[in-house]
Amino acid sequence: MMPWVILWTMGCLALIGLPAHADAPALVPEKTIPLHSVSGRIDHMAFDRSRNRLMVAELGNNSVEVVDVAAGTILHRIAGLREPQGIGYAERADVILIANAADGSVRLFAAKDFAELGSVALHDNADNIRIDPRNGLAVVGYGSGGLALIDPASRAKLAEIKLHAHPEGFQIDAATGRAYINIPDANQIAVVDVDSRRLVATWPMREVRANFPMALDPSQSLIASVFRSPPVLLLLDPASGAVRQRLATCGDADDVFFDARRARIYVSCGAGEIAVLEHANAGWSALTSIRTASGARTSLFVPELDRLFLAERAGLLGSEAAIRVYRPAS
Repeated sequence: MMPWVILWTMGCLALIGLPAHADAPALVPEKTIPLHSVSGRIDHMAFDRSRNRLMVAELGNNSVEVVDVAAGTILHRIAGLREPQGIGYAERADVILIANAADGSVRLFAAKDFAELGSVALHDNADNIRIDPRNGLAVVGYGSGGLALIDPASRAKLAEIKLHAHPEGFQIDAATGRAYINIPDANQIAVVDVDSRRLVATWPMREVRANFPMALDPSQSLIASVFRSPPVLLLLDPASGAVRQRLATCGDADDVFFDARRARIYVSCGAGEIAVLEHANAGWSALTSIRTASGARTSLFVPELDRLFLAERAGLLGSEAAIRVYRPAS
């Protein structure tokens, strides 16, 4: 056999032995959007679908950046905030809500022109925001243990729900009206009935600590809660809290999302990577890891755009803060 034939045959055999996804990365870098003159830590993001705008909470910069995603440029900066952590866009009221850690306020702005509409005082460490998809109310975690329900239209606080410690990542199930909340300081996940405004269950978390990000996939009846110590992802039954699967993941996780179209999970981590997991007949398993920058731990997956946005803070050597945009590979 001629040498070139031997080499060609060996190459074909090598390709046959590779997994189907080996030649195609799970997330393809699409563009980088610079965040000029932004320093310090960057926290969570929200998306305005009707205007195709991404809103970025720049905690260390005391500002929120509004990004025109299509143009890849900065449209507006909301300045003068007090360590903004959580951000939400209430579509029905067309209002942006910004939760501030330093003074515990939730400040409200008109999404059309960014005019300030008012403020709701929660007094201490206002943090994550979720918009209840059933009624458009904002649910805000804050303080040493509470959720506040805020009406974005009237700018009024409607109720408070007490928890055992400060809430981190949480999700609301539109089918049941239940909220599932990571409570790392109490080593638990809390379950709240949002309609009756009461705590209905707590699930103790043993042998794992620091559960910050959470995602919910109602179609699979599955909760993903990610822990930092050790770095693991637990897949839980929303009805009982039973652990269905435990998987190792990247360190210093701060956001997690289900990609229902591809049966994947994305976990963004400050250790400098995005972990990608996939579901097959045998259950969930690691697919790949996308290298990023150290400290780039907050992200937002927008299914309507089919894009993952990752926030990267300014570097010590002068690199600018930026939003990295990834396109999931089919």
